[in-house]
Formats: sequence, C-alpha cells, structure tokens
Amino acid sequence: MRYTLFSLFCTIFLSATPILKPIESIEINGTVKDMVLRENLLVIATDMGHIEIKDIEGNQSIKNISIPNVKDFMGDEIPARVMSTDKIDNKYLLLSDSGKNGYSNLYIYDKNLTKILSAKDKKAIIKARFIDKEHILLGYLSNEVSLLDLNSKKESYKVQLSESKFSDFALNEDKSEVVFSCESGILNIVDVKTGKILKKLKSQNVDNVYRVDFKNKIVSGAGQDRRGSIYDVRTGKGSYISGDFLIYSTALSPTASKVAFAMDEQNNISIYNSSTKSKIALLKGQKSTLNVIIFQDENRIFSASDDSTILVWDLKQK
Repeated sequence: MRYTLFSLFCTIFLSATPILKPIESIEINGTVKDMVLRENLLVIATDMGHIEIKDIEGNQSIKNISIPNVKDFMGDEIPARVMSTDKIDNKYLLLSDSGKNGYSNLYIYDKNLTKILSAKDKKAIIKARFIDKEHILLGYLSNEVSLLDLNSKKESYKVQLSESKFSDFALNEDKSEVVFSCESGILNIVDVKTGKILKKLKSQNVDNVYRVDFKNKIVSGAGQDRRGSIYDVRTGKGSYISGDFLIYSTALSPTASKVAFAMDEQNNISIYNSSTKSKIALLKGQKSTLNVIIFQDENRIFSASDDSTILVWDLKQK
C-alpha cells in the first residue's frame, strides 16, 4: 500500500511539468556551429563552409553563402568551419577558425564576399557579432574583447578581461553592454563602446560557463559545474538551478521571465520561471549536444545541436 501511494505521488509530481515535443524541424547541410535570429530570418553557421539563411515565416531557404575551402594537414581541400555568424541590414558576417595555423578568417558578405581578417593577422577569434554596420565585437580565445572598425580594419580597443580561456559572450538588446564568460566561472559585464569592465558577476558558477544570454538586465549562464546561473545585472546578485549533467546551453526569453537550460544527459531543454525557479516545461527530442537555444518570443523557441537538425518548439502547445 505504501509503495502504491508513493508511486502515485511520483507520477503526479512528474506529470506536473508538461513534456513537449518539437512542432517542426529544419534540416540543413552540415552541423550547426552557431545560429542567430534576425527579424524573421534564421542565420545558421555550419561546419561545411557556409551559412544558410532560412525564412521562418515562409519556412523556406533564402540563400546560402560559402567561404573558400581550406587545406588539411594532408594538403587536401576541405570545407572551412564557420564558427560564428551574424546579420545586419543586408550584411552577413562569417567567422572561421580554419585559417592557417588555427588563426581566424573573418568575412563580410554584402552582395560580394570580402575577407576582413586573414590568418596573416594572427588573430585567434572565437566569436563575432555586429554592433552596427561599421563595427564588429570580437571575442578572443585569450579572453580579450575588441571592437573592430570595418572602415579602417583596425581595433578601437583590445582589453584583456582575465587570464582564463574565453567561452562565450552575449550582447544586451541595444548592444551597449555585453557579458563575457570564461573557464573561471566569473562573468564580466563590459561597456561595448570603451571595453571597460562595468561589473563582475560571480559566486554562482565555480567552473567554465559554456554559454550566456543577456536580456532585460538579466544574465543566464550554462555551467560545467552543473549549475544554471541567473544574475540581476543591476544588483549583481544571483542564484542558480542545479542540473543533472554539464549544462551546455542557455537562453532567456525577451522579457527574461523565462530561462532555458540544457540540464541533463538526454539533451532535454528545461524551461523555468526566472524569478521563482519553478519548472514550466521539459522539451524532449534533441538528439545531440546542444549548441544554441533562441527564444523568438515568450513561447516560440529554436534549438540547434551538434547535428544537421534545428528544432522548433511552442510552449503553448497542448
């Protein structure tokens, strides 16, 4: 009798959190390395030497933009991985880490493909995003932040944030501030215009923070220490949600009222109320390690893993 009551209690408890399946999938040619949503266009960086632009409203491909192949250690030509991408107006950014000796190649596509930085510049850049049409924010492997002027092709500043290895960065809505994460677990809030560190967010993660997001003065961090951290940038105070496995990815909804974390070994995505930390939904269907999670609005979500399928979710689905 006791066992029956306990089993019934567990069933009721577990069923209190809705388990949702993807409402659709988007297939691409290659493995997703990065992804951004700009207006109604999903811009996807792949390991097959190109980015793919998808119209999410019409559910159709707009265009593919490729960068030149590179040679492997055997001298054979192979596709160059595009590790970071972005879009502003009709300009596209493509950052590859496949340059000679592991240095980065940075391209801008605006009707034609133009190489902005090459391996000769000897820059180990991991992530890049447009600030405006003339400036790109760069995140270096060495955990340096810099602002590149596209007109002069020179950096307005280059600031070392710490001695720890860089992991990720995320801009706020107006691109005036950015949060940088690294292997130390400390998150740095940086002024984009000057490179000055405005605030350090710490104590909620004690190891590498793989991914971060920054919405409505709230920052979330996906930690190697199995902690999903949430900080209020205004006060610097934070808390965390414990996971069952390394947390590889995170995202905040536009109002930051919801937060997503990849919390378990099955690559499920857990959705929480950011304030109460109560679980809202569990998204099941991801097949491999999560790279990117994006909220389009408060209920529609896109997620990408180390494979060729992007999944679309709706938190309102029955």
